Order: sequence, then structure tokens, then C-alpha cells
Amino acid sequence: MRLSRSFIPTLRETPAEAQIASHRLMLRAGLIRQTASGIYAWLPAGLRVLRRISQIVREEQDAIGAQEVLMPTLQPAELWKRSGRYDAYGPEMLRITDRHDRDLLYGPTNEEMITDLFAGGVKSYRELPQVLYHIQWKFRDEVRPRFGVMRGREFLMKDAYSFDIDTQSAIASYRRMMLSYLRAFQRIGVKAIPMRADTGPIGGDLSHEFIILAPTGESSVFYDGRFEQQDWRAEAVELADPESLQRFFMRMTSLYAATEDKHDEAAWHDVEPALRREGRGIEVGHIFYFGTKYTQSMGVAVSGPDGAMVHPEMGSYGIGISRLAGAIIEASHDEAGIIWPMPVAPFRAGILNLKPGDAACDSVADALYEAAPDDMLLDDRADRAGVKFADADLIGHPVQLVVGPRGAASGTIEVKWRASGERTEMPLDAAVALIASLR
Repeated sequence: MRLSRSFIPTLRETPAEAQIASHRLMLRAGLIRQTASGIYAWLPAGLRVLRRISQIVREEQDAIGAQEVLMPTLQPAELWKRSGRYDAYGPEMLRITDRHDRDLLYGPTNEEMITDLFAGGVKSYRELPQVLYHIQWKFRDEVRPRFGVMRGREFLMKDAYSFDIDTQSAIASYRRMMLSYLRAFQRIGVKAIPMRADTGPIGGDLSHEFIILAPTGESSVFYDGRFEQQDWRAEAVELADPESLQRFFMRMTSLYAATEDKHDEAAWHDVEPALRREGRGIEVGHIFYFGTKYTQSMGVAVSGPDGAMVHPEMGSYGIGISRLAGAIIEASHDEAGIIWPMPVAPFRAGILNLKPGDAACDSVADALYEAAPDDMLLDDRADRAGVKFADADLIGHPVQLVVGPRGAASGTIEVKWRASGERTEMPLDAAVALIASLR
């Protein structure tokens, strides 16, 4: 994308309503704009971030056998009345009546709808397990929406739902999903720690939150330092083997303790004092196992091995995609702007042409751009060099490729790594090879 033709409206000044780093930087970097209280439009660069996060999550969901669907944002109120949650959910639910006086709601979550869809397609235990997920917008009418996309009213979420014939199989699905989450967050480039949690209005008796470590996090978290060194992508777990999953889960939950209570000795009993860490965290995911809460209340059953009807056991698993975009910025920024992890950056690199119109500069900048136009943002504006450097740091390109008249004349590029600030010079062919390696 050429910046001179793009819609990335950066701001020099911080908007008065922005109270936290992610809100300030998302507005200033031209990622989002507020359209109503707690509701945001995602501009081209911000949408690229959402899509990159979504794709990583999607690939990790597919890897455990989950199947993608797409459910509507509006749901019949009747489904929620069947489960008993329509009146219990509270004022956060946006209730709507259409022209035929039918009660609808803008879905805050999808347990009822997915249970109803499942009931229409699965009749026998032989068709289990099933894990279905989608990535869709949700709405919760927060009484005080604030902090930008971190606590907005409309948000993009990945929610998945598992159906199993018995408790043992359902717990295996839960553990499989936990590993999928750990791998997804590691691929995204953030440290996310699972912590036992309350189940809240979703229900059930087994639940974990996933907390991203960030200096500006909303709550304190105490955790085992060994967690930071674990490579979940290389974790050797046979996903189809419940015993392997159980060993993984027990090791993960016992060796990588996390708690909100520094004095919770039950959480720390296997953790040496030297390995105990303290930080601040932001919740970006939540998983639940709640058994037959919805299948039973909604009258959904399948035929079991002995021919008797059985209510399938369920789990629910969410990742806040749009909230995660903000949390990444909270965890990775400086005074100059955003420092994106490479996998989710809107652009892998920014090319800064310091003298557009100069034949040598234009030739070198175009050669770099053509090496990977979908991943590059070419700053070809007729602005001062200082403006270009400031915007590159603000938007947060992991790599900046600086093309100036002296370097262009000699065929060299200055390369700056955003996270470390390291700078080096390299010939054009090496810079093109570097671009090809940015993934």
C-alpha cells in the first residue's frame, strides 16, 4: 500500500477522551475511529490487524478439528427463554422488537443458538464429538464503556462450543482447546497465562481466563516464571489421546501456577520462591466447561450407545479478537508509538522514501515495495523526513527500510528494527531478501 493513496489518518495530538495507551495509540495511528459511545469503526490498518489475529486463531482452531460456522448477530429471544437466561442476563443485553412484534436480541454470546443448531443436525453419539466455532461481532450494553476497544459495547470475538457424549470426553475437549489457545497466543507474539476463574453468567464448574502480561494491565497476577520459557507450539501432545491430554493439563496447571492472590499457597505449593513472578494482566480469553446446562434446559438429546437418550456435555471457549488488538498494544509500546509483534502487524515493514521525485530514491523504494506489496507500506508522501520517521514509529512497523539520496546512489538501505531500535545498512538485494523472510 502506498501511503499517499491510503486512508490512514494519523493524529499529532492525543484525543482528550483517550485514557489508556492502547486507546491513544489506536486513534493516533489511524486504526480506529469512534462512531458512538463504545462503538468503533475499524479503518484499513486496524482491520488488517483484526484479520491477522483472526487468521492465527482460525488456524489453531482448525488444527484441533474445530469447524468454522457463521452465526447471525441477531438472535430470537425464544432461544434464550428456553434456556432460562433471557430475563436473568440483565441490562447488558440489547433487546429488540421487529415490525412483527417478535422479540430479538443482539447476541452477547451464542450458547443457545449453537445448541439449537446442533440439535437440528446431530442425532446419535456416533456423530460426536463436535466442536463448532465462529468469529463474529457481539454486543453488550456496558453502562460505562471506556478504554477504547478494551471495554467497548460492540466487539469482535471468536467463540467455540464443544459437544461430547460424556464428562471424560468433554474434559478432553476442554484440555485440547486450552492447548490451542496457548499456541495461538504464542504465535501472535504475546505471553498469555491461564488462570482458574469464576464461570459467571455462562455457568459451569470449570473455567480458565487467559491473561496477557502488560505493565498497564487492569489487575495483578502472580505466576510461575517457567511459564515464560515454555514453547507451546512445540508441545508434544497427542490430541486424540485423552491420557496425553490429561498429563499435559496436570503439568500445565501444577507447574505453571497463576493466581490473583499473592498469598495463595495452594497455587504456589510446587513453585520455588525464586521462580515466583508478579505482573499485571489483561483478560483476553475465557474458557468454560458446563456439562449439560444448556442441552438439558433446551431439551436437546442424542441417542447413546445403549439406545437411551443422552444430553450432550458442552464447553464454551472465547477469545476477544478486537480486545486482543488493544491488549497487544498495552503490552508492547513506547512513547513514540506501537511496537507490533511481526505476526499481527498491519504491515510487516514500512518503506520510507525520504526524497520522492528523486530518480534513484524512487527506483530503490519501488524495488523494495514490489518485493512484497501486500505486506509493505510505502511512505511516498511529499513530507519532511521527520514526519515520516514519526509516523513509522507511531504505526509500529516491525521493520523500517529507509531510502535516502546518499544510500540510494550507492545501492544501500538503512534498516531499523522497531522493537530494539537497532539500525544497520545493507545492499538492496539483501534488503529484498529480508523482506521475503518477514513472516
